[in-house]
Amino acid sequence: MEFDTIAGIASGMGGGIGIIRISGPDALKAAGAIFRTKKYLKDPKKEWNQAYFEKKETHTIHYGMIVNEDGSMLDEVMVLLMKAPRSYTCEDVVEIDSHGGPFLVQKILKRILHQGVRLAEPGEFTKRAFLNGRIDLAQAEAVMKMISSKGEFALESATKQLEGRVSGYIEEIRQEILHNMGYIEAALDDPEHYELDGFSEKLYDILQKECNRLHELLDNFENGRMKSEGINTVIVGKPNAGKSSLMNLLLDEERAIVTNIAGTTRDILEETVHIGNIVLNLVDTAGIHDTEDIVEHMGVEKAKEYLGQADFIIYVVDASIPLDEADHKIIELLSDKKGVILKNKSDLEKNLDDKELEQKLHWDCIDFSSKTTKGLSKLEKYITDSFLEGNISYNDQIYLTSVRHRDAVEKAVVSLKRTMQTIEDGMPEDLFIIDMMDAYEKLGLINGKTASEDLVNKIFKEFCMGK
Repeated sequence: MEFDTIAGIASGMGGGIGIIRISGPDALKAAGAIFRTKKYLKDPKKEWNQAYFEKKETHTIHYGMIVNEDGSMLDEVMVLLMKAPRSYTCEDVVEIDSHGGPFLVQKILKRILHQGVRLAEPGEFTKRAFLNGRIDLAQAEAVMKMISSKGEFALESATKQLEGRVSGYIEEIRQEILHNMGYIEAALDDPEHYELDGFSEKLYDILQKECNRLHELLDNFENGRMKSEGINTVIVGKPNAGKSSLMNLLLDEERAIVTNIAGTTRDILEETVHIGNIVLNLVDTAGIHDTEDIVEHMGVEKAKEYLGQADFIIYVVDASIPLDEADHKIIELLSDKKGVILKNKSDLEKNLDDKELEQKLHWDCIDFSSKTTKGLSKLEKYITDSFLEGNISYNDQIYLTSVRHRDAVEKAVVSLKRTMQTIEDGMPEDLFIIDMMDAYEKLGLINGKTASEDLVNKIFKEFCMGK
């Protein structure tokens, strides 16, 4: 494969240091054309050798200046050389560390582009690392997951994927499938040396084992998704129950408007909250009740929609008044969900029938007061314990965190089960290969072994610039 030379800004704009990355066959030449040593600037009559970096050793750092077209100094920089194949992209790579002002970094990038270098597309550096065989597709996706990780568990999961844990697990299964397809082919071509007697029963057991391994990934997919993306948590309740006050307490800021007027929240508020190592994608919804206000009604319908997508629900009940028709309707919506009940306004006289609430919704209850913050630490501990020690647990096993990966595994399982059915039906061995090959190829989509160009392009377009 032949690639042109690309460049892009590889650091966040506005920091103390700006990093411009160049990769490709002319990376050293392009950097050399705009770089000067301090010694050279003291003697401008001396002719500058633009092949300066080509003569230097790989993985070395060079101090000097980036110059304008007229030879005047643009910025004082450090330049890192990483020659092929010992670089992120397996190509010649140059990284220029400049001062981090956005205008200055853009000017240096323009100077590089004037040397015949092309502006990199989103994810193109990582795409080249994949195409040049340095990493597989699952590892490439892990790079973006690391960048976008919101918490400790998301970072840990992405790190394991980058290390090749997911790819290795999948490739073991693919190789087992490939080995058995090869045996069938060999036996059909050379029956004198390869026996197929009893092989069908043996193959059935092997495929059952691999199906079980893939099912383990599928069974833990939701855990992996929440581990990577955060737990979608919806705060729900009647108007004026204290939902927005809870939101503000968890955020430790006044993000939601709080008044004693029912129906203040008419739209959906979304925020990310860290509770220890847990990340909550927190949603404060409009109070669910019957209303003739068109805008408020839209907010209520939106709240119901978010409930359907929630991993966890915090149901806020006003403990100072009895349950009413609005509460009963909310409880009906929550009957098959996971969550906790907050009995808010516990600092006031209690008029809530606890037994009625417990009979209607079998969730744990926490006495709470948004005014005194009573119960807040208990709520935080409850959430932490639920997601670290309960049904939704995080341990050292391998997780799928991508819908793309899950879909590929599901299709591979279907193909393997079709093969097992073919064996049960007593069909000839050459028919086994059809579905086994399909499973082999579907699993290959995960690490990129069988991925199409369109799929690869689609994945890398979701990356950020400069990576």
